[in-house]
Amino acid sequence: MNDALTKLSGGLVVSCQAYPGEPMRDPVVMRALAQACVIGGAAGIRAQGLQDLEAIRGAIDVPLIGLVKVEGGDVYITPTVALCVEVAAAGADIVAFDGTTRARPDGSTLADLVRAVHAAGALAMADCGSVEDARASIDSGADCVGTTLSGYTGARPRTKGPDFELLSQLVALRAVPVMAEGRIHTPADVARAFELGADMVTVGTAITHPTSIARRFVDASPLGKTLKPLPSVPPAGD
Repeated sequence: MNDALTKLSGGLVVSCQAYPGEPMRDPVVMRALAQACVIGGAAGIRAQGLQDLEAIRGAIDVPLIGLVKVEGGDVYITPTVALCVEVAAAGADIVAFDGTTRARPDGSTLADLVRAVHAAGALAMADCGSVEDARASIDSGADCVGTTLSGYTGARPRTKGPDFELLSQLVALRAVPVMAEGRIHTPADVARAFELGADMVTVGTAITHPTSIARRFVDASPLGKTLKPLPSVPPAGD
């Protein structure tokens, strides 16, 4: 399974996710979106939801990073052991989960999640919000760490763009592969992340969220200046 991280090294992962209530929230749509991104050169796909993962797994031949979002709590990215096992069973090569030490709904620890993921035959990716999160995740056996939750846990302020400072801190640990993820919106952001030592970079909203992409252009029009701001989308592949 370490082969999945080797295949992602130096590559772009595209997050294919739709949010509740959106017209694209359909496994068939997400599968087509993932296929299109792979044709475009994506080294891997990140997706959420068991149905989406199952649909995408059968349609792509690149590594699949999977998660499940459980709304309503602070810890919502694959927050339990049972969900980690289900994500692996749905075809994820790498299971992404909340990489903080905050209390989880099932009382599990980071080490519990990592053991469950490994037992299910997948690799464990910790979505972190601070360097302390990363250290705890690495000590618990995580195979890779990401900057996904920077600015969303209270541990660090939310930067306008990518949290390059946190990325540099995770790279400096020199422990496991590091994924740059979160508010990466331009090719220049991607290039900067690799310059700072990221092993992989994930982009989501800027590529696969048409509502946000359309609004960026609409806001440049006279009518656009009169519209209400769009609701913010959750992290984990924006």
